[in-house]
Amino acid sequence: MTISSRHTVQLFLPALALLCLAQLAGAQPAPSIAQAPVVSNAGPDETPNLGVVDWLKRMHGAARTHSYVGTFVVSVAAGDLSSARIWHACEGDLQIERVDVLSGPPRTTFRRNEQVLTFLPDQRVIKSEKRENSELFPNLLGVPDSSIGDFYTVKVVGKGRVAGFDTDVIQLMPRDKLRFGYRVWTEKRSGLLTKLQTVDSDGKVVEQSAFSELQLDAPVKVQALSQMMGSTAGYRMEKSQVERTTAQAEGWTLKSPVPGFKPMSCYRRVIAGSERTLQWSFSDGLATVSLFLEPYDAKRDAQEGTMALGATYTLTRRLPDPAGDWWLTAVGEVPPRTLDAFAQSLARQPR
Repeated sequence: MTISSRHTVQLFLPALALLCLAQLAGAQPAPSIAQAPVVSNAGPDETPNLGVVDWLKRMHGAARTHSYVGTFVVSVAAGDLSSARIWHACEGDLQIERVDVLSGPPRTTFRRNEQVLTFLPDQRVIKSEKRENSELFPNLLGVPDSSIGDFYTVKVVGKGRVAGFDTDVIQLMPRDKLRFGYRVWTEKRSGLLTKLQTVDSDGKVVEQSAFSELQLDAPVKVQALSQMMGSTAGYRMEKSQVERTTAQAEGWTLKSPVPGFKPMSCYRRVIAGSERTLQWSFSDGLATVSLFLEPYDAKRDAQEGTMALGATYTLTRRLPDPAGDWWLTAVGEVPPRTLDAFAQSLARQPR
């Protein structure tokens, strides 16, 4: 199985159910700048007049200070639909969620800060891994980088209602064609993100995610979710083997950076028992791109090309190297030209 097909199974399908976690939950404790709510002079029925960074801080702070239960639905332009039931609780720096997929094969995912357990009842298997903020989309989790304003502008669109809640509607517009735009609905009083549309350069909605039903400040407890997460009897635990490294140590570099995208993490992953794959991740503060690199295997039925699943694009390409070719799988919630820019800039360092 190639990285392309493997990654489709491991990342794309769970992402349809876990997308809300990426938007709403804090994977790791954030510095105090994001913990405090953003103060606005707006009245209770007025839309705050904030910049890009402050809007993101407000959403981040709401997710870290409010418990909620709801049904989250993700739809893509091609017509595919996925939904999940979510329970989210927070206690200080501790964030914990339970996500039950409501469509497709049964799957329950628990997330306690960066620790993730995915229960697969049909296989009686639990997959255990750690995920960092930069691996999820959109990265509304950490402290927004002040440079995000160099690549996005914000415009207040108006007001709306989502799942029975009054909302402010804003639009995050890219300054170039290397990233998508976003239309965002946030609950008026708390700032909690309730709906998100990803918009391409033509103004077309390529992906939408929203609560169809939401209980804000629901009486869901951290202890109760922790007990559920610990109920592993009858399951076989499979732990993801991950080693932190650097691209330079692995012999990789970018000849020129892709504007706005900063390196966030680099890991060696052991997949399918013994295969070692490098994952180098980047983010511009909203969108993320991951580069997966492994030695090219001519025996595999691997084809170069680009595929799309909603706002997520995947580029696969063979990289020639005198010491042995490589296989690149670039995955990101960005236009195809952005993945191509990464692929064109990627190079092996002399060793």
